[in-house]
Amino acid sequence: MSGFDLDLLRTLVAVLDAGSLTAAAPKVFLSQSSVSEQMRKLEERAGQPLLVRGKAGVRATPAGERLLAHARRILALSDEAWRDLRGVALQGELRLCITDYYRPGDVARMLRRLNEQYPRVRLHVTIMKSGAIEAAYERGEIDVGISMVIQERGGTRGRAQGALLRREPLLWMAAQRAAAPTADPLPLLVLPETCALRQYVERLLSRRGQAYSVAHVASGVAGLQLAVAAGLGVACLNESALGAGMARLHAPGLPALPSVEFRLLAARPGESEFVGLARQAIVTAMS
Repeated sequence: MSGFDLDLLRTLVAVLDAGSLTAAAPKVFLSQSSVSEQMRKLEERAGQPLLVRGKAGVRATPAGERLLAHARRILALSDEAWRDLRGVALQGELRLCITDYYRPGDVARMLRRLNEQYPRVRLHVTIMKSGAIEAAYERGEIDVGISMVIQERGGTRGRAQGALLRREPLLWMAAQRAAAPTADPLPLLVLPETCALRQYVERLLSRRGQAYSVAHVASGVAGLQLAVAAGLGVACLNESALGAGMARLHAPGLPALPSVEFRLLAARPGESEFVGLARQAIVTAMS
């Protein structure tokens, strides 16, 4: 019989969200050895490795990333079917805050799908910088936050933890058909100084001895995309922010860039059942 066992998929999600087999064990009410055995069975079922194990924990292989996305949708659909048959409706008001780096060309479609699937949920959506989202979440001003975390060598920059929605590379970008930059200093397009990605890029360029000047400061990612497409300079953006009139810039002199992760901020102690269910629905709709 083809297909995957729901319990194995649930354990996979717990392992990758927690970052290790040991940390995942109490979340699925199993011993560490049982979690390890379940992952062995799942990899055997998938016919390929799903996890990369190391001293720092575990991470998904490309196949594991694909199965993780499927697993979230399958588990959420199973939960939705249970609620439907038990007459448990997902309804209420939800304050959702999203970083403007997160899939800017797709986020409206994903929110529409969420609204169509859960018409009784009244969404209050705000687009903000990750640092502001994390601060608002700590103050209790929002219910669910989607934040961007830079995967720096030697550690993660940012405080976002929780369900992983997406991982993608950072890229140097310029206008389509633009030549590699020859100007010295490099004309850099950025967001305001409070932006963590701007701070990271400026530190990176300084460490590598690359002279730069801030050619334009945009108020948000949409404005930064326009500045790039207009040929005003070079920007560092995540892959899904590559928009019309923009292209990946292949310039050997520029430093290599890491990846970023987009995650839901971890659930607060005492989170209501409604927010917990809505969190699961958001993972499904926006992964």
